[in-house]
Amino acid sequence: MLLPRPGPDMLKRLLAGGRGRALAIGMLRSYLVLALRTTRWTFDIHPDALPVLTPRDGRSALVAFWHETLVLTPALWWWAARRDPALRMHVLVSRNRDGRMIADIVAPWGVDVIAGSTDRKNRNKGGAAALRGLLDQLGDGSLVAVTPDGPRGPRRHAQSGIAGLALLSGAPVVPVGAWCRSWRLGTWDRMLIPLPFGRGRVVCGAPITPSRGDRAEAARRIGDAIDAATDAACPTPAGMLSRLWALLATLIAPALVLLLRRRLARGKERRDRLRERMGLTARPRPAGRLVWLHAASVGESLSILPVIERMLARDATLHVLVTTATVTAADLLDRRMADAAWGGRTIHQFVPLDVPRWIGRFLRHWRPDAAALTESELWPNLVEACHRAGIPIALVNARLSDRSRDGWRRVSGLAQRMLSHFGWIAARSAEDAARLRALGATRVDVPGDLKDAAPPLPADPVQLAGIVGAIADRPVWLAASTHDGEEELIARADRLIRARHPNLLTVIVPRHPERGADIAARLDTPPAPRRALGATPGPADRFWICDTMGELGLFYRAVPIVFIGNSLPGPGRRGGHNPMEPARLGAALASGPLTDNFTEAFARLGDAVAIVADPAALADWVDGLLSDPARLAQDRLPAAPVGDPDLPDRIAARLLTMAGY
Repeated sequence: MLLPRPGPDMLKRLLAGGRGRALAIGMLRSYLVLALRTTRWTFDIHPDALPVLTPRDGRSALVAFWHETLVLTPALWWWAARRDPALRMHVLVSRNRDGRMIADIVAPWGVDVIAGSTDRKNRNKGGAAALRGLLDQLGDGSLVAVTPDGPRGPRRHAQSGIAGLALLSGAPVVPVGAWCRSWRLGTWDRMLIPLPFGRGRVVCGAPITPSRGDRAEAARRIGDAIDAATDAACPTPAGMLSRLWALLATLIAPALVLLLRRRLARGKERRDRLRERMGLTARPRPAGRLVWLHAASVGESLSILPVIERMLARDATLHVLVTTATVTAADLLDRRMADAAWGGRTIHQFVPLDVPRWIGRFLRHWRPDAAALTESELWPNLVEACHRAGIPIALVNARLSDRSRDGWRRVSGLAQRMLSHFGWIAARSAEDAARLRALGATRVDVPGDLKDAAPPLPADPVQLAGIVGAIADRPVWLAASTHDGEEELIARADRLIRARHPNLLTVIVPRHPERGADIAARLDTPPAPRRALGATPGPADRFWICDTMGELGLFYRAVPIVFIGNSLPGPGRRGGHNPMEPARLGAALASGPLTDNFTEAFARLGDAVAIVADPAALADWVDGLLSDPARLAQDRLPAAPVGDPDLPDRIAARLLTMAGY
């Protein structure tokens, strides 16, 4: 921004000495406090840098940034001090007038100054004393801020001294870039002077630990990392697209209120908690640390329960906030939390829709120390709001289908910006990781699939005996997790199978139980019996609609022939459901051809899962198993092994690290 600016000569005259110098120092300090405190900062901290910047085990670190951003770095210091008030911070400055000025300005901010620079041409500039001071502090659990191109440049050229200091101390180097609305001085470094009431961003890259060897090469690596962090901090065209997205969401907010009321009329929202979808709540925030996990629906909620349990086991004072987007997931969580010893420290809320004002209300009330979204829950305004609020955010069990990737490519700049805000992305498979990286994600690991690590679905023995008794000796098959319109295809298959097996019972478990009454009325006259009403099938009933929540574990045990829904071609259906849940309980499995959501799981099961293209093929498969008990016994899967049992614990540990533990 071009504004009248004080030149270096003017500053030198003001700082020449005496009363004028004290006045100038006071004015500069007051101005910087105003400018930095009124700037709306966002912090993009690499997950590996978080424990380094807020150490709790006596470790130390070097924080490296270019000299031009020196005036902006108090924003990072204040951020770190809020997370750990006991943290000590030091900055290396030269012994000249500029260094003394910096020391006087930052003195009231709790930042200690170490004065000295490299001795040159037989002139003692305090380099040896400064080195001893730095090593003392780095051995005492402090952060030490250095400018590798200072105090005289060349601009953005890292001197080898920082690599030597890192080698001597063993402390990692955190590269830092910063930007805010500002003007530039006409000095050698083109120093940034912040303007009040603007926006700013601080980016901290992954820590660098130089190895023994060429110090010049290590300094180059550090300089490149600071350049990358500085470039990442500067505004990009994607920022404009993100603001446009936020504006559009704000404009359609009245229509979203109408949508919520329509969903309420259809039983997809709770009347007494509808305001939660707009970021409002009557529940108070508990004291202490709070980690927020969001799971859209039932499958995602089940997958994160072990992670929640592991986090709460690590800290008896921690609370976890869980949000969902569906009533069915909320009902499931209510039951699981009521039965769990840790349920009292878990709070459920419905997630607000992706409107900036509603998300802002939610974050201001709950103030989470860290957040994690699950699977494909990518909401640009929510992620942007967390980023601006300085809340570290992760994407766990991340999945991205080819179709979703292609959709995000239409707004590639927005996708890249959104993904860059995640401090950690834990992809469930190498394929998902590759798709995420293709959209611009960089902090991606592939620790495994939480759904593979989940234990078998639970089943109450008394309830299981009741279901087995209701089925009696009838030929039976199960259509699990069906979606709207799929039940008509199931009914066609039922008619074809019934020609060979007149006493057939078809059990349908809809993915969304609230559809049970409609399904029962459409499939039979009088309506088919519904488990939600306590009804069991009589000898003449063709269908049993099991429209209850959280009971698939019962039916996978009671019925050996299972078709996985959301997989037959049709409007609104795509991707299938998790085949490992029935496989883990030894069922014979079939699915439609739409399996994009669980490509890797289906690939691992291979030919053990029959792929049926239409109702006729589905009927042939069921008929073949019912007609040949030996084939059914052969096609039933051996109980699939549970995946890595330590995966939930590793994810829990990473999220707690992001929360400042």
